[in-house]
Amino acid sequence: MKIALINENSQAPKNSLIFDTLMKSAEPYGHTIANYGRYSAEDPHEKTYVQAGLLAAILLNAKAVDFVITGCGTGMGAMLACNSFPGVVCGRVNDPTDAWLFTQVNGGNAISIPYSFQFGWGAEINLKYIFDSLFETTPGQGYPEAWAGAEKRNREILNQVKTVSHTRMIDVLKGLDRKFLYETISEETFPEMFFPACQDEEIAAFLREVLEEGKPNE
Repeated sequence: MKIALINENSQAPKNSLIFDTLMKSAEPYGHTIANYGRYSAEDPHEKTYVQAGLLAAILLNAKAVDFVITGCGTGMGAMLACNSFPGVVCGRVNDPTDAWLFTQVNGGNAISIPYSFQFGWGAEINLKYIFDSLFETTPGQGYPEAWAGAEKRNREILNQVKTVSHTRMIDVLKGLDRKFLYETISEETFPEMFFPACQDEEIAAFLREVLEEGKPNE
């Protein structure tokens, strides 16, 4: 599975800690991780929680990744932003139990972590257990076992509802403010990670156009 890490502005200083902890948990299961920043407080490419949600949606809809780890101070803003886009089912995860139940019951493709809530001494231990709980078992098995069938049906219904209530991602991208979109994908590392992994040529072509148009004049 391909996993993306996305940090918004307020949590940029924690990017290295989160990335290192994620690597230690996910790599033993054969997963790969792409770090899409924001990389540090000094990183000039600002990323609001809305842009974190937009970037998550781009990556998931283009099938460049299979799962996204994001978050913000409360975890609420990034979760709401992610769920405002098509093709994203994001849950707010604060502890390992949240993580395990989300992956088993909801079977979503993104989580938002509240990085300013009880994030003190030993925070990386809680993060490790969260990531372990996400990846140690096959998603969507259900809990408790007697409810597994109903939970699967509800997941399928939710996905069907989202296809009706949301427009296609390419149409969303074309309707967004170009400057806002350019700023979301203008990190220098974005092209080298995204385009080789992207499986939607229509999205890829449009984003190449946005990047080209948004380049500062030499």
